[in-house]
Amino acid sequence: MLYSDFENIISSPRMNRYLHACNGSSRKAMTLYRKNLKLSQELFTIISCFEIALRNAIDVHYLDQFGNDWLRNAASKKGIFDNARCKMSFMTINDELRKLKHHYTHSKLVASLGFGFWRYLFSTHQYRAGGQTLLAIFSSRPKSTPTLQYNASYIFSELQKINELRNRIAHHEPICFRNGQAVIDTTSVRQHYTLILQLFQWMSIDESALLYGLDHILTVCNEIDRL
Repeated sequence: MLYSDFENIISSPRMNRYLHACNGSSRKAMTLYRKNLKLSQELFTIISCFEIALRNAIDVHYLDQFGNDWLRNAASKKGIFDNARCKMSFMTINDELRKLKHHYTHSKLVASLGFGFWRYLFSTHQYRAGGQTLLAIFSSRPKSTPTLQYNASYIFSELQKINELRNRIAHHEPICFRNGQAVIDTTSVRQHYTLILQLFQWMSIDESALLYGLDHILTVCNEIDRL
């Protein structure tokens, strides 16, 4: 495809950053755009696997703590999220329950809740409401030190990084540039990728086996960095 046709479809404002990063080479700019899409697809797959593993681990933990309908019960009157400080979690669950209506099952409710919901279960108030036991799902995390506490706040912060990257990809934002600059740089992607693998390990999940045949992140990053 001619660059002019490609640009007409994708838009000049969107392509300008790619063109600048490739020193005006339209051929390289189109290649970079396509490789950014490839990297986004690859990384979104890895994040999706992590999200599923995270929500399932949380679900299993709270099923043991609170019973088979723990989510619906948590957002019912006098449930653990029925307070002003957990209002967002309370409302999110009930919004999904209204959508499900008579098709409700606990599994469907679990599947309907997004990454942000599960992340917020490690925030201060939701973590306390859940009995302050949820860190058990990261049973292989390092021991805390006086200078670094691997507590719920730490996990919440790490999950936020992944959540933000997930949202960037979902909104078709580029991930092949240095932050805020038209410079090719996959450092941030590599760091997030390493974080996801680390969190899998802290959950005692064999990430290599789980992601077998799916994980080509470093290969695509290397291709982009060589442009």
